[in-house]
Amino acid sequence: MRKLPFSLPRTTRNFDANASSGAGELGDLPEWDLSDLYPGEDSPELAADMQALEENCASFAADYEGKLEDLDAAGFLTAIQRHEVIEGLAGRIMSFAGLRYYQLTVDAERAKFMSDAQEKITIFTTPLVFFTLELNRLSDDWFDSRFAASADLARYQPAIRRIRAMKPYQLSDELEKFLHDLGVVGDAWERLFDETIAGLTFEIDGEELNIEATLNHLTEQDRSKREAASRELARVFADNIKTFARVHNTQAKEKEILDRWRGMPSAQAGRHLSNDVEPEVVEALRDAVVAAYPRLSHRYYELKRKWLGLDVMQVWDRNAPLPMESDRIVDWAEARSTVMDAYTAFDPRMGDIAEPFFTKGWIDAEVKPGKAPGAFAHPTVTAVHPYVMLNYLGKPRDVMTLAHELGHGVHQVLAAEQGEMLSSTPLTLAETASVFGEMLTFRKMLDAATDPAERKVMLAGKVEDMINTVVRQIAFYDFECKLHAARREGELTPDDINALWMSVQAESLGPAFEFMPGYETFWAYIPHFVHSPFYVYAYAFGDGLVNALYAAYQDAPEGFQDKYFDMLRAGGSKHHSDLLAPFGLDASDPKFWDKGLSMIEGFIDELEAMEA
Repeated sequence: MRKLPFSLPRTTRNFDANASSGAGELGDLPEWDLSDLYPGEDSPELAADMQALEENCASFAADYEGKLEDLDAAGFLTAIQRHEVIEGLAGRIMSFAGLRYYQLTVDAERAKFMSDAQEKITIFTTPLVFFTLELNRLSDDWFDSRFAASADLARYQPAIRRIRAMKPYQLSDELEKFLHDLGVVGDAWERLFDETIAGLTFEIDGEELNIEATLNHLTEQDRSKREAASRELARVFADNIKTFARVHNTQAKEKEILDRWRGMPSAQAGRHLSNDVEPEVVEALRDAVVAAYPRLSHRYYELKRKWLGLDVMQVWDRNAPLPMESDRIVDWAEARSTVMDAYTAFDPRMGDIAEPFFTKGWIDAEVKPGKAPGAFAHPTVTAVHPYVMLNYLGKPRDVMTLAHELGHGVHQVLAAEQGEMLSSTPLTLAETASVFGEMLTFRKMLDAATDPAERKVMLAGKVEDMINTVVRQIAFYDFECKLHAARREGELTPDDINALWMSVQAESLGPAFEFMPGYETFWAYIPHFVHSPFYVYAYAFGDGLVNALYAAYQDAPEGFQDKYFDMLRAGGSKHHSDLLAPFGLDASDPKFWDKGLSMIEGFIDELEAMEA
């Protein structure tokens, strides 16, 4: 069962300073129509759902607290279904409040509306904390007998298994209720981070910009613009570094206290449990990527250094376009057709699922003051549909971001068939459809490229995206591991955190780079460190998995689409080992990750061959 109350779930793509930029006419950019959730913040429908939620929570607690052990299979199934109704009500309300907030994070009314909704839902759902606590006090035999008696109940077995994985780390009922109530206070630190980031202003060439537009300058052809943006980012981050350090110190300390009380074996253990992935699988991934740094990022950036004609690259050159790269702007209509053509060519069913995102107000694409930076796909609840947020500015990488987030959306639509309790996919698998969607789009564009220079630019761009997805995210993971370990020893100054950040940079990027003064603060704006500690390895997991999956598709295309759709429909109802078995893949095999990394190496091999 999902944790209640709901914060806004975010499947967010953040490639460090890898936002895309653009200028000129982009066409008619879509905006969300949130009326499928509620007509408005004052609507009778929302008020009715809030009242229904309060009543359902109270009646659920009255009917079941202290009585679960006495339920037969039919009674237990009814309890689960009633809990799913509660999840749907709370999720719908918080999705509406959260999406409105992310459209304009600096608006006080929207922030208050979301905060008030969160507080009410926290109060309503506190009496439900007993449910998972009592489930974990029941015996395995109790569950086995009920599952055997009802096939409808047995389908919930994977979700029950994940709940019971927390059994060793469960606190007393009273403490769990206290922590549930306290959760809304912890969310305030996330809001402080979001509002601080959204409110930052940067000045470049006399123009005042927000963070998204400033990051966009890092992909400009003009090196002086990239340098100016980097130095301005460093200046503004330094001016606000105490706030960011306070957020990280508090969040990490709060996590350390919770982990200590629960008896978690490591700071990462909670994330691994929520991802339904074994620690040794994550470590195998991490070790394989770190060992591959010289073969991947070090080798590629040395090529790029030569292409740029530099003795050494600075941080503002990492995402620079190649000298032969066009600065052509891709308007929205072309971006839409590019992605839709790739999706439909793979399977018309995928195109059919993706189409409503463009036609029914399920995408919010325009960059606006106060809008949250980055991009995400939010599944809302299974009775509605997902919403995709972009900050579209017309660069080719923006097209890939659209392909990425639309892949999440397709996945979320298909998984909704599982219902509230089983639709949510662990983060490690949540990136599968998004990265696969990118790969489909890239491959179709690459196949259409006839000019060698165009092919070189496309290959280089894909390698950079894969490095950002794999190498950078594992470096981020190592940074987080160091940060949380250091915080256990005491308060961290901004300089302490800066040093931890720099300790992973040279190792991951390689000798082609030097680092300007101020780059040590660039950890400050990455939202995953605050919203979802240790989330970042899921990107590398998903990329490696998709690379292996795409290789399987190339080797045996017959029947692949049906197996792929079955995997997406499964949502969170199956373990990663069961989902990958039909494709002959096993993520627990260390060699599995080398297969995925070899695809990146193959692209770099092709780029090196072009230089011969």
